[in-house]
Amino acid sequence: MTYNSRLTSDGLIEKVRQTGRLDGMTFAAKYEPCKTFFQKLQSFFLPATLIIPKGPAKPNEANVGVTMSINFPGISSTGIAVDGPRDNNKISSFCTKTDASVLQMLDSETLEPIGLARQDVLHPELKGPLSGAHAKSDPETGDVYNFNLQFGGPQGTYRVFKVSASTGKTSILATLQHSSAYLHSLWLSENYVVLCIWNAYFKGGGLHILIKQNLVDSMEFNTSQPAKWVVIDKRPVDEGGQGVVATYESPPFFGFHSVNAYEESSKDGTKHIIADIPVYQSLEVLKSFYFDNILSDSPTAGQVQGRWGDALAPKYRRYRLPDIPSTPRRDARQATLEFELGRNDTPELPQLNWSVYTKKHRFVYGICDSGKSTFADSLLKLDVETLTVKRWCVHGQTAGEPVFIADPDSKEEDGGVLLSVVLDGVAGKSYLLVLDAKDLSEIGRAKVEGAIGFGFHGVHAKAHSAAEITRNPDY
Repeated sequence: MTYNSRLTSDGLIEKVRQTGRLDGMTFAAKYEPCKTFFQKLQSFFLPATLIIPKGPAKPNEANVGVTMSINFPGISSTGIAVDGPRDNNKISSFCTKTDASVLQMLDSETLEPIGLARQDVLHPELKGPLSGAHAKSDPETGDVYNFNLQFGGPQGTYRVFKVSASTGKTSILATLQHSSAYLHSLWLSENYVVLCIWNAYFKGGGLHILIKQNLVDSMEFNTSQPAKWVVIDKRPVDEGGQGVVATYESPPFFGFHSVNAYEESSKDGTKHIIADIPVYQSLEVLKSFYFDNILSDSPTAGQVQGRWGDALAPKYRRYRLPDIPSTPRRDARQATLEFELGRNDTPELPQLNWSVYTKKHRFVYGICDSGKSTFADSLLKLDVETLTVKRWCVHGQTAGEPVFIADPDSKEEDGGVLLSVVLDGVAGKSYLLVLDAKDLSEIGRAKVEGAIGFGFHGVHAKAHSAAEITRNPDY
């Protein structure tokens, strides 16, 4: 095994060293703004100045590394709009994404940043500064779905869009107005896109970002209105799509990572959407990720755990969106809660066997925070049929997101292995852990002579082939 890594924002770090300031917007970094309020107000509605500062920016002068995509349609390996299908027999492009509407293009072998692009290169209406870090890819077609959020006034403008894998064309599926919120992901079912606008609202419709210059300090958990679920036809309007077909409401919550959504029919032919997600009862979990709150030897870490307790840990929920209409309805109906699991049984950074994405699934894998550490303390396999879990947990070992790799010779949903980068907290070194996905027994491990920095998300691709990875649902 070989290991290669590269800091993809080293140009940004060097610019900060030289100038003594960090321009633009961050996720949670705290610093005093060095521009006047009115200068920032002037640039606020220009997404380029929020993520990539004014003037020419080098590819390594952006901080984008949250999720990764291979062969993202509609865009070249250096960030230029392109038409036509991709050759999925090879890795022709590799990009990183974040909650901003920007993509950083990397060399797939060296990880060298070679280009930057914003979503408006895909479609001129995608001009808002924010988007979902987790776009979704249709497992059958490879088409990519996401949203773009534009600030402006008390309500934001959400544009839900599709990028065709066969043509490279981007289509706006629906445009809707609602309070601006921090949405990290969305759902995809066989026929619909589901966008849930949960209760992580930006203060002042987003204007508070001007002062704080980061997202976390600009949000509030506002329970004055319900979470809003929007069901959207996956087809573009020129292909018979109907845009928004239904809306639903549920009690307020906050979430990061959608698990899966699938459609279910009653005996009378009525269609329902089932949607799974780990949820939080407040936004304190965001602040718990500050360094002082996450280091095991920090004096504040224990205080944070004691003060916020279970609010820091997710609970796995299944929602039902009943009676999806065949023609659009304007009235909002109620989403129903099917079940909820406690923190000890809830996997975060959830992963599935891709073959069941947009279909009824049984097994979900992820990390778990059961309260034994200041960070994740175990890996879980959740069986959503029996509501039971299997667990991998070793004292002092902190596992990262498990990546499921299916056994090509197995027809079982849990036939395969899990890969997880684990930090041995005692030795101060990391290793790649390989587990049997059926029982979480260890198959093997590959050690490195040092600690690998924690990222939240990963991707697996066969050498010299992208044929499977381009169907990765969590794009």
